[in-house]
Amino acid sequence: MMNTPAAPTNRIQQMTEGLPESPSKDDVLKALHATLLAEKDYHRLFDAKLIAVRVAMELPVTQPTSLENVPAGKEAAFREAYINAAREVGQLFLDDGKLSDAWAYFRTIGEPEPVRKAIESVRIPREPDEAFDEVMNLALYEGAHITKGLEFLLKTHGTCNTVTALSQLQQQMSPAERRTSAAMMVRTIYDDLQMSVRREVETRMPVLAPNASVAELIKGRDWLFAEGNYHIDVSHLHSTVGFARALNADDPELPLAIELCDYGQMLSAQLQYPADVPFDEYYVANRHFLKTLSGQDVDTGINYFIKRLQDEPDAPDRQLIAFVVLDLAQRIGRTKDVLQKTAEHVSRMEDPNGFSFSTLCVDLKLTEELEAAARQNDDVLAFAIARLAV
Repeated sequence: MMNTPAAPTNRIQQMTEGLPESPSKDDVLKALHATLLAEKDYHRLFDAKLIAVRVAMELPVTQPTSLENVPAGKEAAFREAYINAAREVGQLFLDDGKLSDAWAYFRTIGEPEPVRKAIESVRIPREPDEAFDEVMNLALYEGAHITKGLEFLLKTHGTCNTVTALSQLQQQMSPAERRTSAAMMVRTIYDDLQMSVRREVETRMPVLAPNASVAELIKGRDWLFAEGNYHIDVSHLHSTVGFARALNADDPELPLAIELCDYGQMLSAQLQYPADVPFDEYYVANRHFLKTLSGQDVDTGINYFIKRLQDEPDAPDRQLIAFVVLDLAQRIGRTKDVLQKTAEHVSRMEDPNGFSFSTLCVDLKLTEELEAAARQNDDVLAFAIARLAV
């Protein structure tokens, strides 16, 4: 996989000690394996393992990790041997605590779990050092365990760096990773905000109910927001509310995210940052989205976005709004109702790596809706899919 410079010792002499005068190929291979293993030269050990495979398969022994000189009839067996060798060498690096080196092998063979488990067992040192930073960067920026990397970043570098990293990494993350990270950020921002608001309220009301929620603390206290006052970095609040849309209905952080929206709505206008439709009325729109997701005021929330759709003059923005409300409807089991009101705006969306209108209709057995949209768009392919999927 990768070569390292030879150590400045007489390794050949060490390797050949004990070999018979006329060693067989097997003798040489065993000696090579033993020498590299003893010296923990695992990168070269990977090459040595594949050289042994090539000898057994009667293949050229040069460029041992390449597939270019492997005949088609032996390619499958060689690939399997390659995977086994990578797995063994990756585990050797893991056993030595060299996670970055291990990741190079496990990532190549599509087996991230051993490294993910190793990262999960890493404890944050009292004083983060270079070794810890290497693990954090591996987890975060090389994708070995993004959610754990964000947790490391939050605890060692603070909220600002974590919000920035999460914003940048959203498109690389799975829905489950976005959900986990969103929950972490909502809890963090909520706790910080709760503490900050409580401190200010206590300056006027020393006796407060223990663990009063943010909603309880701000209720009827407009003076908390007088003259542009705020209690937390509003850019962090803004980002975290957006992250919260990745939560599920039963996540305990979802009600907290709704309270963050309640707080955000109370901020002065200059502290409420702009956003794209349909979240340009940022805290209002997000509150509708999150409350609908939680099963509260569902009709009100759906109707809010449908009205935004109907009132929007710009066609690309209508498509974006339709996609948002349809995604929300899918998550709460209201797809069929909403599909009738959004189909004309999303029926041509067929992203092989993303949203597919035809896939949605087929999966939900809404082939009549798919056929109707196909007729309206004069789309013969969608029409055929609708008929064939019945």
